[in-house]
Amino acid sequence: MTSASFKNKRKFLIRLAKALHKFGTPAHRLEAHLNNLAAAMELEGSFLVAPTALTFVLWPKGERGNQEYHYTVRVKPGELDLGSLARTDLLVDELINGERDLADALARLEDITSRPPPYPHWLNLIAFGVSGGAFAMLMGTSWDDVVVAFGISLLVYGLIYAAQFSKRLADALEPLSAMLAAFIAVGISQLDFHLNASLVVLASIIAFIPGLALTVGLAELSVRELTSGTARVMDALMLMFKLYFGAVLGMALAYVCWGEVSYQASAPLPWWTSWTAVLMLSASLVIMFKARLRDGVWGILSGIIAYGVSIMAAEVFGVALGTFFGALAVGVYGNIYARWLKSPAIVVTLQGMVILVPGSKIYIGINAVVSGQQIVPSDQIGSQAFLILMSLVAGFIFSNLLVNPKRSL
Repeated sequence: MTSASFKNKRKFLIRLAKALHKFGTPAHRLEAHLNNLAAAMELEGSFLVAPTALTFVLWPKGERGNQEYHYTVRVKPGELDLGSLARTDLLVDELINGERDLADALARLEDITSRPPPYPHWLNLIAFGVSGGAFAMLMGTSWDDVVVAFGISLLVYGLIYAAQFSKRLADALEPLSAMLAAFIAVGISQLDFHLNASLVVLASIIAFIPGLALTVGLAELSVRELTSGTARVMDALMLMFKLYFGAVLGMALAYVCWGEVSYQASAPLPWWTSWTAVLMLSASLVIMFKARLRDGVWGILSGIIAYGVSIMAAEVFGVALGTFFGALAVGVYGNIYARWLKSPAIVVTLQGMVILVPGSKIYIGINAVVSGQQIVPSDQIGSQAFLILMSLVAGFIFSNLLVNPKRSL
């Protein structure tokens, strides 16, 4: 291989890796994808992917001693952008199939990474509010909680928008959002005794709860991606603590200002609202995860499958194993989607994962340990959350045994 050819190929491979990392690809999937692509480009290499660093060693196939190239770069943790991820995966397929040359592929990759957000801020605002209201509805407490959670979620998104223009605000975004949500929720509870303020706070900041990050981190650890998995799990736990502290501080300040009130439970929501909540939450995630609209329907179906299979299996096997069967069904569904439509399975499985992940249960467990109070009635919620996490990871592992996705992403 000539020096110029090697330079162009490694340039594309490195830019691709940075783009896929930016779009939120898990470490184990990204490393496998880079190895497969390197082999297709007649390169060999060693790849180490972490949430904040990329390290590569590349050389032409069979010529390690002649042209070995080392590359290390510090990067920011990626944020989910399922639309860009799907477009980048299609670009790689076109390159491998000979439909594009390297120069054209590099230009197309630059176009994908420089695209503006696919949805306007007003639509993200609505999606954020819907996610908070839908979570409150999924918990089945009261219509008061649903309406207030929706409204406070809109205010929290206002902080997210403002944080784009202030680094100091961005650094304190999560605890500040939780504090604002708690302060407002307790204030409204002075006028509405049927408002479960603690649940409303959780619903209002549900988009920040790192249940998905915890699950991805444990999945990475399960395949011995120790560096990335450990870093992701610890980052998720620290985020959980910041959110909880912000909520505690906000409620304490509100109690000083307005005093405490006794919560009076109201009649629970009817059974059908849970299914409506799943549909609404899955639809809002299409916007929040920046998925393409043509993939959105498949993603919403993933959320419905996850919820339906998990609650049916829970009737027989219990909540934890019910989650295992829900994750198994979503994993099989995603792998069939990947084989059929030639697109990454993660594009549709994430909505199902979000429905199943026990991030909110971990938050509720922390609250029960620290305050001795339960946001919603539940026994042994800490151990239950741990078992659900393990069942979720196991479900996706077994789904790959049942159906081979034939794709690395």
